Amino acid sequence: MVAGHLQEKNGYFYAVLSYKDSSNKRKTKWIPTGYPVRGNKKKAEAFLTEQRKAFEIPEEDVSSAAPDELFADYLERWLQIAKGTIAITTYSSYEGMLRYPLLPWFREKGVTLKGLTARHIQDFYSAQMKRVKPNTVIHYHAVIHRALKYAVKTDLIDVNPADKVDRPRKNGFQPGFYDKDEMNRLFDCVSGLLIEAPVKLAAFYGLRRSEVLGLKWDAIDFDSGTITIQHTVTGCNVDGRYTIVARDTTKTKSSRRTLPLTPPIRELLLRLRAEQAENRRLCGDSYIRGYEGYICVSEMGARIRPEYLSCHFEQVLERNGLRRIRFHDLRHSSASLLLANHVPLKQIQEWLGHSDFSTTANIYAHLDAQSKSSTADAMLRGLGFASPEDSSP
Repeated sequence: MVAGHLQEKNGYFYAVLSYKDSSNKRKTKWIPTGYPVRGNKKKAEAFLTEQRKAFEIPEEDVSSAAPDELFADYLERWLQIAKGTIAITTYSSYEGMLRYPLLPWFREKGVTLKGLTARHIQDFYSAQMKRVKPNTVIHYHAVIHRALKYAVKTDLIDVNPADKVDRPRKNGFQPGFYDKDEMNRLFDCVSGLLIEAPVKLAAFYGLRRSEVLGLKWDAIDFDSGTITIQHTVTGCNVDGRYTIVARDTTKTKSSRRTLPLTPPIRELLLRLRAEQAENRRLCGDSYIRGYEGYICVSEMGARIRPEYLSCHFEQVLERNGLRRIRFHDLRHSSASLLLANHVPLKQIQEWLGHSDFSTTANIYAHLDAQSKSSTADAMLRGLGFASPEDSSP
């Protein structure tokens, strides 16, 4: 979204939006909130946020391009235009890919937007395939294609050259995961540590790191015995600055889900809630009150940061001689344990919050040996052959 701030004028709040035009000049737009200054700051701030989200840079400020504008310069300009229409985490991802390798490669080649061809793009993909996996190049393709699609839409170019390039095939993904014994040993190792709750919640429910750190106490219904995934906390770099993004949204609509609060997790959370209450009492005014609604906080009340969780998880594994996996692999471990206990893939999809069944199947189908054995036995019976079960003594 575009930048903006509140300004007082004649006793009323105004939302002042700020953006750069195609010449990189700063422009502002004043929008009356209709709220008097006295007693209406929160309402005015909410109005400002909505205006920043909804604002679109005027076409006359974005559609002009010099005939010899470098493609690299256009990519930078396009990203600032797109910033107001995409999630901040998506913007962070795009910005990182532009910083390296997109901008350096195309700037070095000196190719212009109007002179860009499918061959230039293909050469870029071929060069990147020598250093990164195909899936990463597919992400580069998505950025290039989206940027050029906007260039076609605004009449800067006639056709999208990225349409003529075949993106690489996805490389196979084999996630790491712990078995039952490794998981129980991990639970013993994190017992009493600050990361105990995040680790156990991620492993049991297959939560993403952002979902674990975004859990709040109001998402836990101890009476009905449910836990609702509805808020996320993510860390990302925005314009060269590390930022924590807390949102009342999840990765996809399906990621917003309600799961049963099992007895071990209920006991863990009740103990944690009591400990946090005691920490607030002991620390008094020194306790950080801004994150009281969150479950995963430090002894002083600070919200656990994403990079802290990942780093300390790795340290626990190394310190205790456990096989190295990523924190996200706890999610895969949850799925593999469910499969090992004969839970159908469709139910695992709902448990993990995948939006598409194919995502679950593509990642975990190779682990579903039990269902394949059952299918083989059914085929044997259907053809009139004795199955291994029938022939056993």
